[in-house]
Amino acid sequence: MSSRDEERQLWQHGPFSCVMVSCCSGAELQIRKSLPEQRDEEIILRELYPTKSDLYERARELSSEYPG
Repeated sequence: MSSRDEERQLWQHGPFSCVMVSCCSGAELQIRKSLPEQRDEEIILRELYPTKSDLYERARELSSEYPG
């Protein structure tokens, strides 16, 4: 990730979190799962969007698919 990229957590349900990584070329939505035994996160879904508004809409849809 370059120094100009921005990362923002949009929601978290239990071990799952939705993160937006944006830069000048668009926005990437990531669903991450916490791995406490490894103190790390695994990216389980990655989608690219040309606009943040499209990404926010998709994040709201995914929120109900990843219960805490």
